[in-house]
Amino acid sequence: MKTPALQQHYKEKVVPALRSKLGYTNIHQVPRLEKIVVTSCMGKAADRKVAVEDAANEIQKITGQRPALTHSRKAVANFKLRQGEVLGARVTLRGTRMWEFLQRFIHITAPNIRDFRGIPSKSFDGRGNYACGINDQSIFPEIEIDQIKRTIGFDLIFVTSANTDAEGRALLTELGLPFRESKKTEGETAAA
Repeated sequence: MKTPALQQHYKEKVVPALRSKLGYTNIHQVPRLEKIVVTSCMGKAADRKVAVEDAANEIQKITGQRPALTHSRKAVANFKLRQGEVLGARVTLRGTRMWEFLQRFIHITAPNIRDFRGIPSKSFDGRGNYACGINDQSIFPEIEIDQIKRTIGFDLIFVTSANTDAEGRALLTELGLPFRESKKTEGETAAA
């Protein structure tokens, strides 16, 4: 089985770059990408069961892996939601599928976003994991635009072994994730 190109790039280029940049002496200290979680929730849809089926089919086309359905934990009368009712779909990608999905996302999908200036760089959780939202499934090349029944949004969660946000950002930047340039405040531009 052939190693994905992005995984090879990680081993050959990213690991040495992060070791020198972050000052690691041991190769096992270098942060790595552990998994990517693709999730979609249809909490407010009037026809929730059909919407969840559509979302599950779209996630399966995008990731190449059958999604697990997520269920509500408790009943909420205002949302007409019963306990145990199907709410959404989720896929956890690891190994070869994870690397291939990330490569497609970086090189094909992200540039398809209209007026794309990069993904926000502030969505880290404090432990080096990153999450971003996708508003429309039509940016993925696996989706046929003629077959779209409804607009479905996704959340992508990149789980890393990094201990801090700075380490996680350095890892994802070296892998090629196109982060948006952060705006500098007036005090920072005057000092620079």
